[in-house]
Amino acid sequence: MQTKWAAPAIASLAFMPAAHAQSTMTLYGLIDEGITYVNSAQTGKAGGQLTGGPQFALTDGHATGVAGSRWGLRGAEDLGGGLKANFVIENGFMANTGAFAQGGAEFGRQSYVGLSNDSGAVTIGRQYDPLVNFVQPFAASGTWAGYMGSHADDVDNLSNTNRINNAVKFTSASYGGFRMATMYSFGGVAGHTAQNQIWSVAGGYTGAALAFGIGYLNARNPNVSFYGSTPNKGSAAVNNIGSFGSATSPQAYPVYAGYASANTLEIIGAGMSYTFGGTIVALSATNTRFDHLGSSAGPNPLGYTGSAAFTSIDLNARYRATPALQLAMGFDYTERGSVKGDDGAKYLQLNAGIDYSLSKRTDLYVLVAAQRASGTDSLGQPAVASIAGFNPSATDKQIAFRLGAMHRF
Repeated sequence: MQTKWAAPAIASLAFMPAAHAQSTMTLYGLIDEGITYVNSAQTGKAGGQLTGGPQFALTDGHATGVAGSRWGLRGAEDLGGGLKANFVIENGFMANTGAFAQGGAEFGRQSYVGLSNDSGAVTIGRQYDPLVNFVQPFAASGTWAGYMGSHADDVDNLSNTNRINNAVKFTSASYGGFRMATMYSFGGVAGHTAQNQIWSVAGGYTGAALAFGIGYLNARNPNVSFYGSTPNKGSAAVNNIGSFGSATSPQAYPVYAGYASANTLEIIGAGMSYTFGGTIVALSATNTRFDHLGSSAGPNPLGYTGSAAFTSIDLNARYRATPALQLAMGFDYTERGSVKGDDGAKYLQLNAGIDYSLSKRTDLYVLVAAQRASGTDSLGQPAVASIAGFNPSATDKQIAFRLGAMHRF
């Protein structure tokens, strides 16, 4: 009897994998390297005056390029009934040195796991916030100008300077071109549920020619929860946003580094684009507020109180001249109102880019950015130009150039 059933039973084993859930895994990445020039980069201070000079350097795309070098694994498992398990782990690295990017985090770009079905996906881990997902595609920095095309010091985070830890995120499926997403990041402080929490909500529409998006982000104790989300950052006792510099070191993020004591960070943004022929014209606007300055969230050496609010406007266009050649140009303007009786600050930046595709995976490109600053910046000094990815200028003007190569795999 046992022999009679043995052969059919053994034969059926050959077909069992077809009845099991199907899994996929993809290794992907890109390398973006380039030679950069900037006419003025700070080196420190002497006699109370900022010092600096021109600089040539070989840098990774994380610093000044179109896209930061990375590698990642993306996987999915079909659990049946339309349900799937998904994960992404993505490492950012500096191709010119081999070092980790994102402050030394091994998977600092993204690391999450989740479930999805026809309605959408729920994911948990380190992720992009919905504001970035839905508004970044309309900014020059999110499409062709890279990090150096950010609004001054990436004040509104549209270039993803900061990602969100400890986050639960829901992203809907597309319904007639409309999608939405919401996120909550746990602060994890015993007895203080709201401390260090972050939440965000956003939505948008993508059609054949017209697309638009809008989003909002709210971060409590942002010096720790938002700007302190990488291994090289510290507690509320230190400034995780930037640096006031020293006699032998440059400042960092002078546009808003002085506001580390904010109790709350709020960013709201919206953007839209229209495509006609080979041209895409895009417009975006954001408002970034550092509220309740003077809290215990971070140091406050200049004694700020109240709020600091930045408004940024970005108008850009790109034209596909041939299947291989893209030409692009953009203008962005950032303005901050008065804080503690100062005269506010203004930053005007022009961006231009040329991209030539040698193949579907390899590009050569040129980027140029020029910025002029005026007023008084967050460090209480005459505002200096500060193109994202470079050391701030020693003056109110800064011009940067990059010749880069990017390969995807």
